[in-house]
Amino acid sequence: MMQAAAPRVVLASASTARRAVLDGAGLRFEAQPAAVDEAEIKAAAQAEGIPPADAALMLADAKAERIARRDPEALVIGCDQLLVCEGAWFDKPADLAAARVQLQALRGRTHDLVTAMVCHRHGGRIWQHVAVPRMTMRDFSGAFLDAYLDAEGEVLTRSVGAYRLEGPGAQLFARIQGDHTAILGLPLLPLLGFLRQHGVLGV
Repeated sequence: MMQAAAPRVVLASASTARRAVLDGAGLRFEAQPAAVDEAEIKAAAQAEGIPPADAALMLADAKAERIARRDPEALVIGCDQLLVCEGAWFDKPADLAAARVQLQALRGRTHDLVTAMVCHRHGGRIWQHVAVPRMTMRDFSGAFLDAYLDAEGEVLTRSVGAYRLEGPGAQLFARIQGDHTAILGLPLLPLLGFLRQHGVLGV
């Protein structure tokens, strides 16, 4: 038996990339997007000088807690990412014009993709994990950027980095250090280890 019937696993996210990671690993789960004010949480964290890793955990925890509150028997997974480049925090671009500005700012530079994951059950956090892949963009041309934005379109506004590594966004990079699934927003192997330890997955 690869996965126990209980507890049910719930992903507190609307991310297609995160769902694809869990689907690819053969997990049975439900996806229930959590409505939290991410901008407010980020702003408060920055105002208080909270480090990016702790801020990402705050965001992931808020999502997991929101879903777990109404479904306490489920094992709820909350995730979030912060992109940090030379001390500056980046948000999901509002539109393609903002995506262009963001990619121009990241071009030729290295950034951290701080990826946090939290699990809740029975009214509290029972596990957390943070991964920090380092991403170095190449010094791509303006013509390439135009072609990339045309090819990807509005989907880029759903990503904190304005790129999808599982798509043409891979062509933006010169070097990547870190777990591929963490870059996609859900560090898979640490999660699988946690689920095995708690009897959700077979050993």
